[in-house]
Amino acid sequence: MNSDKILELAFYTLPALITGGVAYYLFQSYFNDQQNTRRWLVQRQNQKQSLPLRLQAYERLALFLERINAAKLLIRVAPLSTDKKEYERLLIQHIEQEYEHNLTQQIYVSDECWTIILTAKNTTIQNIMQTNMSDKVDSADKLRETILNNLLESQSPSNFALSFLKSEVKDIL
Repeated sequence: MNSDKILELAFYTLPALITGGVAYYLFQSYFNDQQNTRRWLVQRQNQKQSLPLRLQAYERLALFLERINAAKLLIRVAPLSTDKKEYERLLIQHIEQEYEHNLTQQIYVSDECWTIILTAKNTTIQNIMQTNMSDKVDSADKLRETILNNLLESQSPSNFALSFLKSEVKDIL
């Protein structure tokens, strides 16, 4: 008789346990789905707020690349004397100031984009320094002229970085 009662209890308990397990699974799935939906909505809202900041960062970096473009830099920054070394320092100082002013924009762009921008800056500085080491350059005006002539022969590092920046913005939009 005792085993009959245990068997009867099992017949009543087993469907209740199965129903409870199914209910637990369904509620758990529902709550997980709701949590994922909330997380997606929050992420979407944050993306709406961060997109203008990211676009503004890309605009500032585009301006930075335009300002360190050697052709535009040489027009904007005239030599203060005929000393070529002093003019080299002045040009590099302007590039570094522009860079420091836009340094925080790196948090809004991809690592690859920031690396290309940093490479453009460093390449521009290297080009100025290498041109200044030439024996043909003996004054600030000659340095300016030689850098401009070199730009006619090859693409500016700033232009390459700017084209990459534009393609990354197209991917965002």
